[in-house]
Amino acid sequence: MQSREDSKKRVLVKFSGEALAGDTNFGIDIQILSYIAKEIKMLADNDIEVGIVIGGGNIIRGVSAAKGGIIRRTSGDYMGMLATVINAVAMQEALEHMGLDVRVQSAVEIKEVCETYIHRKAIRHLEKGRIVIFAAGTGNPFFTTDTAATLRAIEIGADLIVKATKVDGIYDKDPHKFEDAQKIDVMGYNEALIGNIEVMDDTAISLAKDNKLPIVVCNMFKKDNLLHVIKDQQGVFSMVK
Repeated sequence: MQSREDSKKRVLVKFSGEALAGDTNFGIDIQILSYIAKEIKMLADNDIEVGIVIGGGNIIRGVSAAKGGIIRRTSGDYMGMLATVINAVAMQEALEHMGLDVRVQSAVEIKEVCETYIHRKAIRHLEKGRIVIFAAGTGNPFFTTDTAATLRAIEIGADLIVKATKVDGIYDKDPHKFEDAQKIDVMGYNEALIGNIEVMDDTAISLAKDNKLPIVVCNMFKKDNLLHVIKDQQGVFSMVK
């Protein structure tokens, strides 16, 4: 993890593309986009340096695109990367609408739309108080945006990675489907890997483990929860560490 001279907290917030779709399950719900932007703004207003990674599942997933056998998985994954760029630009617009300074950096070069990812430039943006949205995953097929989020978090020296979801922490099974699901407040990296707990994919968890990067799982749709979890580690959440 990269050391920093300043005492500001730096975090990487990861949320799914599906979160942007709302009840329609496709595309971008402007009201949800605005809500998430307000929650991110609260972090910036509290002097927290913020990096963001958004999935692309509200538009297309590589695995799904390749399911019928016509589109190769590699091409499907590149399509998914482009979907994350669309979401990143939408989030940039929502945050800038609120007066924030934002940069989108893509792992795939699209210079007419956004910056290409450059590690040192990303760090400089964060130091200047800009929010940086990392798009196009790692730039490589067969890697998820969870892995991309963990990689970027490590590269920018984040204090923790926040997996912002619709549930308030880690459960032994899906709490939306099983009434007897048990919440787990703190889980070790090895336990998450061996138990096949779907907090993040195994590659992402292994990367976090190797770099001692805590993973926090919280409900981003509970107002102000993101701020409380990151700033004071209060509120409702679970952690892998």
